[in-house]
Amino acid sequence: MDQLLAPDQRRPAATSLPVTRLRWAISLFFALDGFVFAGWVVRIPAIKEQIDASAGALGVALLGVSVGSVTTMLLTGRLCRRYGNRQVTVVTAALLSLSVALPPLTRSALQLGLVLLFFGAAYGGLNVAFNAAAVDLAEAVGRPILPSFHAAFSAGGLAGAGLGGVLAPNLGPLTHLLLLTAIGLLVTALAGRMLLSVRMPATDSTPTDGPRHRPAITRRNRLLITVYGLITLCTAYGEGALADWGSLHLAQDLGTGPGLAAAGYAAFALTMTLSRMSGTRLLERWGNTPVLVVGGATAAAGMLLGALSPQTWLVFTGYALTGVGLANVFPIAVGSAGSLGGSSGVATASTLGYTGILLGPPSIGFLTEAFGLPAALTTIAALAALAALLGCTVVPRLGQQ
Repeated sequence: MDQLLAPDQRRPAATSLPVTRLRWAISLFFALDGFVFAGWVVRIPAIKEQIDASAGALGVALLGVSVGSVTTMLLTGRLCRRYGNRQVTVVTAALLSLSVALPPLTRSALQLGLVLLFFGAAYGGLNVAFNAAAVDLAEAVGRPILPSFHAAFSAGGLAGAGLGGVLAPNLGPLTHLLLLTAIGLLVTALAGRMLLSVRMPATDSTPTDGPRHRPAITRRNRLLITVYGLITLCTAYGEGALADWGSLHLAQDLGTGPGLAAAGYAAFALTMTLSRMSGTRLLERWGNTPVLVVGGATAAAGMLLGALSPQTWLVFTGYALTGVGLANVFPIAVGSAGSLGGSSGVATASTLGYTGILLGPPSIGFLTEAFGLPAALTTIAALAALAALLGCTVVPRLGQQ
C-alpha cells in the first residue's frame, strides 16, 4: 500500500522516534493496568479478613469491579470520540491508581462493593481508552502491533502478582496498595506526558491529530464488530475461568501441593506473555485469520489436555498450550473491531470480552457441582474452538470488502 502513496502521505516507519515514544507510552499504560489489578487481587484475602465478610458477601462485593467496568466501557467509547482516547487514557489511569488504595479503608462488604464500583469504572474505562489508542497507532504505522501492548499488560500482571507475593507477608494491605497508588501516579505522569506531547502519526485517512473522525458504522460492520466481540467473549471466558479454577483442578483432582498448583496457572500466564511478545511477527508473516484460527484450535486442544489428563506434567503442558493459543486471539479481535468502528468498536468488543471474564468463573462453579471440575473445564476448550470457527467464517469476509 505504501508504494501507492505520495512521499508526503507515506506511513511513518514503525521505528521512527515519534512512533517509538508512542509505543512506549501506550505500553506503559497497558503494563500499569495489569500491575495495579494484580496487586489488588493478591490482597483480596486480607481485605476479606479485615471486613469480616462471609464468602457470599465478599462475592457480591467483588461484583462491584465487574459492574463498574461493564457499565463504563460503552460510555468510554463516547468519551474517546469527543475528547480523544489518549486524554481519556491518562485520566482513567490516574483514577485507577487512586481508587486501588480505597478497599483497605472500608469496614463492611457494602462499603467495599461501593468503592469497587469506582475501581471497576476506572479499570473498564482505561481498557477501552488505551486499546483505542493502540488501534489508532497500529493503523497509522500499518503494522499489527496490538499483541505487543497486550504482552505489556500480561507482563505487568506478572510483576504485580510477584511484588504482591513478596510484600503481602510484610506489609498491611493499606501500605501495599498506597505504594501501588504512588507507582501508578508516577507512571501516569511520565507516560501521560509522553503520550500527550507526541503527535499521532498522520495517515491518508486521518491527517489530523486528536479525536479521529470515522465514517458512520454500516449495519454490516456493526454485525462484524459484534462477532469480533463474541470472539473476545469466548477467549476471555477461558482466561477468567482458568485463573480461578486451574490451580484448584491441580490441587483437588490431581492431589498436587499448593505450590505446584499455583505454578500451573503461572505456566499459562507465562506462555501467554511470551506468545504476545512474538504476536506482531506472527501476524505480519501469516495474517490475522490463520493466527486467530490456529490460536483458537491450539487453545481448545491444550485445554482438553489440561482438563482431562491424569498426569500433572500433561496438565501443565495443556495449560501452557492454552496460553499460547489464547494469547493473540483477543488482540486480533479487539484490533479488528477497532478498525471497523474506532473507539465504539473497541468498546463493544471489550464489553463483550469482559462479560466473558464475568461468566467464566461462576459458570465453571455451577458446572462443577453438576459434572465435576474436569468436565466443567472442557467448556473453555469448547468456546476456544467456537472462537476459531467464528474467525474462520467471518474474518475472510472482512478481507473481501
